[in-house]
Parts: sequence; structure tokens; C-alpha cells
Amino acid sequence: MTWLRDRLELALFVVSVALLAGGGAAWLTHAATVAEVAWVSGTLLGLVFSIAWTVSAVRSRQPSVDVIALLALAGALWVNEPFAGAMITVMLATGQLLDARASARARRDLSLLVARAPRTARRRVAGGVVEVPADEVARGDLIMVGTGEVVPVNGRLVSAAVLDEAALTGEPLPVERPAGDDVRSGVVNAGPPIDLVATAVAAESTYAGVVRLVEQAQASSAPFVRAADRFAVVFVPLTLLLAGAAWALSGDPVRAVAVLVVATPCPLLLAAPIAIVSGLSRSAHIGVVVKGGGALERLATGRVILFDKTGTLTQGQPTLADVVTASGVLGADELLRLAASLDQVSPHVLASSIVTAANRRGLALTMPEDVQEVHGYGLRGMVGGHEVRLGKASWIVDETPAAWVRQVRRRADLDGSLTVFIAVDGAPAGAFLLDDPIRPDAPRMVRALREVGISRVVLVTGDRADVADTVGRIVGVDTVLADRDPADKLAAIRAEAEHAATIMVGDGVNDAPALAAAGVGVALAARGATASSEAADVVLTVDRIDALADAILIARRSRRIALQAVVVGMGLSFVAMLVAAVGLLPPAAGAILQEVIDVLAIAIALRAVLPGAVHTIAMPAADVATAHELRAEHDAILAVVEQIRAVADALTTHDTDLVPTQALLDRLEGELIPHERADEALLVPLVARALGSSDATASLSRTHAEIEHQVSRLRRLLRDVDNDTVQPEDVVELRRLLYGLYAVLRLHHAQEEEGAFSLVPSG
Repeated sequence: MTWLRDRLELALFVVSVALLAGGGAAWLTHAATVAEVAWVSGTLLGLVFSIAWTVSAVRSRQPSVDVIALLALAGALWVNEPFAGAMITVMLATGQLLDARASARARRDLSLLVARAPRTARRRVAGGVVEVPADEVARGDLIMVGTGEVVPVNGRLVSAAVLDEAALTGEPLPVERPAGDDVRSGVVNAGPPIDLVATAVAAESTYAGVVRLVEQAQASSAPFVRAADRFAVVFVPLTLLLAGAAWALSGDPVRAVAVLVVATPCPLLLAAPIAIVSGLSRSAHIGVVVKGGGALERLATGRVILFDKTGTLTQGQPTLADVVTASGVLGADELLRLAASLDQVSPHVLASSIVTAANRRGLALTMPEDVQEVHGYGLRGMVGGHEVRLGKASWIVDETPAAWVRQVRRRADLDGSLTVFIAVDGAPAGAFLLDDPIRPDAPRMVRALREVGISRVVLVTGDRADVADTVGRIVGVDTVLADRDPADKLAAIRAEAEHAATIMVGDGVNDAPALAAAGVGVALAARGATASSEAADVVLTVDRIDALADAILIARRSRRIALQAVVVGMGLSFVAMLVAAVGLLPPAAGAILQEVIDVLAIAIALRAVLPGAVHTIAMPAADVATAHELRAEHDAILAVVEQIRAVADALTTHDTDLVPTQALLDRLEGELIPHERADEALLVPLVARALGSSDATASLSRTHAEIEHQVSRLRRLLRDVDNDTVQPEDVVELRRLLYGLYAVLRLHHAQEEEGAFSLVPSG
């Protein structure tokens, strides 16, 4: 049906232009009769289409100004102004064609998502591979994805993969994912064939959720556009009154026809929707699906933004924060390697976090054997000849806990962390602390929101107050509302809405009521569509929260351009109507002038399709590659940072052993210092180029110098003492120096995450 309508619009444009031009050529050659026939034919053609559009509007009970065009065409025939009638037909055909073409271009980014949705999957079975409908894939199925194929369901990689995630993230570069990483449906396998274990059925996978969101994206028109429709109800009688008055006062019906000719409000009815729909397209291009023009306009007018904590300002999934080892058993890296090897086959949410941490440190994992899940307690299996158990403390450690166990529990309570204990060959060997870290781009995103006009930022969460306050301080919100259930969140939104238009951002099922109640609900769906995505007006399909600031910029720019197009177009049209009413603008000239006004207004509106200013920083491909290499080293060096704290914890004033401290110094000088120097030489200039200022990187350079200074102090201190000469005060100084260095490195790690690596696109 859309194809047929597009063909009719194109045919109307071609035929109307041909009749107008043909009549013009005949008139120039003094063939007046031929010219009149051509122009009358063009007028009649426009009259037929205007009658059809008017009848359609009446049947659907929609306000329409097509009646003005109909009267103008009929009037042109009545007063023998066929050229004006033919020109009106060309004007109508041009407006319809431009509207169709602009809308098609604006919706292209959205429709491409739907068009490439995976329909089938290749499932491995005994004896080979069978192709099945994607809807028949079940959790736990082993799926093969060939080169160039779209991943049909969410899953976990069995082997390393190279993926093109552009359809979901907008990033043009392929992304390398190690074995054990979770992948989302809709990404394309850009490398050799891969296997993955399905973790969700097709209907619950990321891409199916995105498709549902896209199908809703044009469901409602913008208030600005609906206002245009309402204006049509007033504009029609106003135009008829002015035309009638011109005729009555002058006694010349030509004046009435001239008023009708220039009275078509195309700038309001065509230009405004083009600008709004173009804004939807630009938003989709950066990974933000806006469900219709109404949502885009409300996003543009928002002044107060409320955030849920988990999954919005924080990562929303557990991340390894530290490894605590039992004294004299195994090192942190070896414990992590054993645990990650066993967790490769576990579907538990914490398993993926441990495997990811091991991969980031470059640890070589082995496939486990004889794996058994002990329901309610944990996992056991054989890894490289060692029996490994992972799970709850009650299953791993004795009833009377050792000092290191008490330390783990105390730290977990202070930081709000989760714990996973590990035993190797029957003996408790250590524990893993996992927390939900703040998104590195969250503080920058909050600053960007203030720059685009957000006046108040509120954190509203069901988490406890101490954790929420910490997150709020770091990201820079104005108010923290903690310990709030869904009903409390609704009350907070209503309270804020009394003062300004609200935007609510969340990602969980419990956020769905708040998202629906806010002026604009924004859901994060990069890791899969949830109830919050269905309830939201705006959905981020990229795992970058700073895209929200860009979406607000796009929304405000689109609305501003729509207003400009309407003010310019309607202002010129109204002036032309007054000029025609006093007899200074004949119908033929008025038709030409109105065509110019319409094209001008639509051209102004089409500016919204072009890229505008955004906060997301673009980087050359070479800088992105360099940043990713440094990021890999940045992740790997965390093991050295953790060793600093472990060595400091183990130092005692009795029977002091400085061998671990000397071994730590060797790692600091052999691994940490070269990494910090590489950051200073490569990362700091890279960030300065991206931000356009070296002042923005001054704190990084200062911290690099401080780290090297503290390591130098440690070297001098250890040079003057050994196990035979060390004194209690030397141990105290060693501890102080190590804890200080640990604190500086942890802060520096967060600085680089927020100030440097959060600027770099994934891939």
C-alpha cells in the first residue's frame, strides 16, 4: 500500500509538472489554446486529488486544509486562471513528494533494524547442524553462527569471536570478544564461524526487543504536529472569511481566489512533521530509539531528570573488585584462573563476571572436568588436576572463620559487595569480592546534561542510603532519595513534576511504573529489553549512558528547526494573503510565490536530518586502537595493585619477612612503572587531542609523577633494610607507604576510567 501511494505521488508530480511546463512552452510559442488546455488539465488533475484527500480526511475525522486547495482550484477554473490552478497542482504534488521522500529518509535508520531481524538459527545436534526457526531456540542450545550471519539469540561465547555490533551500538569497528563473554542478538559475526550457548529465547533477546520498540516508534504524532492539525480547524474558516471579505469589499472574485491560492499552510502541515521525524532518525542513528514525535518533544522540554541507580549510573552487573587470598596458599592470579576455568560452564550471573575478569587480565583458562552444581551452595569440578569448589562461605570455610575470612566479610559489609569463596584441593584458598561499579561515563554524562539545559538531577533508588550517597557524590547529582520502593519512586516523580517537566531513567522491571508516569521515560536496553523498555518513551540501545545528552540535544534542535520552519513559512504566507486581499497579488503570481514559500519552509525543516552538535567525542581509528591496547594493560595491571594491599596486610612487626615486599617492588618496577610511562607518552596526548585541551589531562600527568615518586621511595626504603635489620618502625613506614600507594593507584584507576577510557568507543 505504501509502495502504491509513493508511486501515485511521484506520478502526480511528474504529470503536473509536465502539464505546467507544456502549457508554458505553448504559451511562449503563441499557441494559447494548447496552453489553456494543458493548464486546465493540470488544474483538473489537482482538483481530483484534492477531492480524494478531502473525502479521506472527512472519513477519518481528521482536520484538514485540503478544502482550501479544493476551493482554490475550483475558483481558478471559475475566474479563468488556469495557470494559477496548474501551479497549485504542482505545489500540492511537490509538497506531498517532499514529505514522502523526507519521511522515508528519516525512517530509514529505524526500518533497517526491523528488516535485518534474524529469522532462523543453526542448532548443533548429534551428528551435525540443523537450521531451525529462531523462535524454536531454547536456553542451553548450542548455536553455530557463520561468517557474516546475524546472531539470532542472546548467548555466551564458547570460543573467541570478532563481532560487528554497529546495528545495536552504532560503532563502525569490529569488536573482539573472548570466550565466556555474553553476546546480544542482532550483532553480526565478522570473523570465522563461532559457537555460543543460548541464554535467552528469541522473543526475550535483545534484538527482538529493539524490533518491538522500533515498531512503536512512529505510533504517535508530536504535540507540535497535533497542534498543526488543530490550527487547521481555525485556519480554514479564517481563510474563507478573508477571501469572502476581499470579494465583498472589492466586488472582484479574483481577489478571493488569490487569497485561497496563497493560503495553503504547508509549512505547518509538512515542514513541522519533517523536522520532528528527522529528529527521530538522528536519534536512532546514535542508538537512541524515541517512540514517536510526542516523546521527542517532551524530551526536548524536560528540565528535571531522575535516575535509578542500578544499571543506569552503575554498570548493573557484578564486577570483580578484589581477590583476597588465604595466607601462604595460592596467589591472586592463580586463584582467579582456577575459578574462571571452572565458571566457564556455569550459567550463574556471577560466573560471567569472574570469567570476564580473568580474560581481561590475560589469564590462560582451561576447560574443567567432572563439573557438578551443588544446588544452593555452588559449583565443584576438576581444573588441571586440582579439585576446585566455588560458592557460599558456609560451604567453603570452617565454622570458626580465619582472620582473612573475617576481613572479607567486613569489607563486603562496608562496600556492599557480594562474595564468592573458593577452596582448592579441599582447603579454603580465598574469596572474590564483586560489586556494581559506577559507570565511567556517568559523571561526564551528568555534566553534559547540565550543559544542554537540565537544571536538576535526582538519584532515586531502592538501595540503602550509604551506598546511594556515595554514588550520588561521585556522579554529581543534586539530591539522593534512597530506600525507595516503586510506589515511592512514583511519588518522587509527581513531586518533581509540580515544578518542571520530568525525565526518568531506569532499566529494571521495578522502574516500569516510574518510567510510564514521568513526562518522558528513558530505559537502557543495551543488555536486553525488559518491562522498563516497553513502558519507556525513549530506549537506549547502546551501552553508553552519555548518549542521552546527545538525544536531548537532537530533540531540542529538531523542535527548534520545526518552529523556525513554521514561523518563516506561515509568516510569509499570511503576508501574501493580506497582499492578495487588497488586489496587489494576482492568482498566477500568488501560486508561484506560495510554491517558493513552501519549498523554503520544507528546506528549513530538512536541516534536522543533518548532523548537529553532540557531546559524544569522535576519535581517529588509530587513537581508538591505541586506547584499547592501553586499556588491556590498564586492566591487567590491577593484579599488581591488589598485590600492594595484600603485601601491606601481611606485614607484621614480629618475624617480619620482606621477601614478598621485595618481589612486589620488582613487579612495580617491571610492570607498573612502564605502564604508567606508556600512559603518559600515549594516552595523555590522545585524550588531550580528543578534548582539544592539554589542561584536561594535567591531573593524569600529576598522578603519573606521584606514582613513580612513591615507588622510588619504596625502593630507597627497602635498600636500607633486610630481614635481619628491619625494625618495627620500618615496618610501620612500609605499611604507610604501601597503603598510600594503593590508595593513589585506585584513585588513578578511577580517573583513567572516567577521564580517558570512557571517551573511547568500544571496538
